[in-house]
Amino acid sequence: MNVLLASSEVSPFAKTGGLGDVAEALPIALNEAGHKASAILPFYKLVREHGYSPKPVKAGIPLKIGGKDLIFDLLCLEYKKTNFYFIKNDSLFDRDGLYGTPAGDHPDNHLRFGLFSRAIIASIPYIGKPDILHLNDWHTGLVPLYLKYNFKKDPNLKGAKTLFSIHNLAYQGLFPKSLLSQLDIPEECFTASGLEFYDKISFIKSGIVYSDAINTVSEGYAAEVLKKEFGCGLDKILRTREKDLYGIVNGADYSTWNPETDKNIAKNYGPGNLKPKLECKKDLLKEFGIPFNEEAPLVGMITRLAQQKGLDIVANAMDDILEMGVNFVILGTGDERYNKLFKDLAGRYKGRAGAAVTFNNPLAHKIEAGCDMFLMPSRYEPCGLNQMYSMKYATVPVVRDTGGLKDTVTDFNAKSRKGNGFKFKDATQKSMLGALERAVKTFKDRATWKALQDNCLGCDFSWESTAKHYIQLYKRIKEK
Repeated sequence: MNVLLASSEVSPFAKTGGLGDVAEALPIALNEAGHKASAILPFYKLVREHGYSPKPVKAGIPLKIGGKDLIFDLLCLEYKKTNFYFIKNDSLFDRDGLYGTPAGDHPDNHLRFGLFSRAIIASIPYIGKPDILHLNDWHTGLVPLYLKYNFKKDPNLKGAKTLFSIHNLAYQGLFPKSLLSQLDIPEECFTASGLEFYDKISFIKSGIVYSDAINTVSEGYAAEVLKKEFGCGLDKILRTREKDLYGIVNGADYSTWNPETDKNIAKNYGPGNLKPKLECKKDLLKEFGIPFNEEAPLVGMITRLAQQKGLDIVANAMDDILEMGVNFVILGTGDERYNKLFKDLAGRYKGRAGAAVTFNNPLAHKIEAGCDMFLMPSRYEPCGLNQMYSMKYATVPVVRDTGGLKDTVTDFNAKSRKGNGFKFKDATQKSMLGALERAVKTFKDRATWKALQDNCLGCDFSWESTAKHYIQLYKRIKEK
């Protein structure tokens, strides 16, 4: 199977979130499984700043879009035995920020990712025709439309099938109707059954409507996006494609997230030897200026500070959380409102709670290793990765029963000793506190807690496992 994965971001070259991790790990895992896979992304200023210098494959590839003659260079870098291709057009991508700056989105994002979509197609003669063109999120949503309408007679593309992956339906790539001609989108596509969305162009809707198949990053989220509550206005069009909609849970990169080899934590540990985890807890508490108390469970969060993540629920319940006898730490940055709120909470509850309002990768590893419990009260969560990392570190997840959290966390039963975490149904303080109370009660019974930790350690969310599911889906699409 020959797969070309297209994404607006790929770690470690350029990344803002989980999409970048997926776009790195999946092609590598596919190659390790004996298939041929590569990835393609824009050559951002950030790629160069990170010290990467991909080599030219083809310079000066011409492209006409919206009546304008443009050119781009195709570059390539081999990383972890996988080819990563880059679309280089400095007028569009050699600037600060992948999608924008703190002042707002780049005003020409329609053209930037319209060109990226066209350039992906124009690169195929130099890369080789894939069996599957695996597209990700709104930034690549125009590719299947272009293939069906603008390049339907191109012999280089005959037989190539498209899979469109939705990582977060809330980000849709909406632009004014007046830009149709600039993007070479046929007028006939601007309909309710096409890419029109409340009189705007919707890049993500284009991906949903025109791709051969669609998937989300968990089975739970695939079911949720069909409902009005989670569908972000696209539930109706998704229901028309329900037979082509699949859910595959993202994998966890155990080469990076593994307490047996992690260089960021105080002491390494693993199955059969969890005692050093206590040293990691001491180290983490010291980092936040919280006195060590072996009897007090330590609850942690690593998150984007945003409404979606249920941060208001946590902030409003902080008194009740700490009254359970736990300590609390959080790492993340995001909306200014929550940045300030958690800084203030850390000051108010000094010695019991700590907040690092920043992005700090080594500290993220310390939190996974040093905490007893990991809290994820998300209003919605397409997949989520930290619950998987937590289990690898024998840190018990306490999560809302939604999306990928629903798929990966099974509620623990103290009598049967089955399950790998604690779940709660509603996005409310009462529901969240109920799950935390059950977790704290279990923590006090050390034998039962050890059984729960062993259950966590027995889970396999590796990319090897996830890649097998994608290979099955690719074969199904190819045979259509």
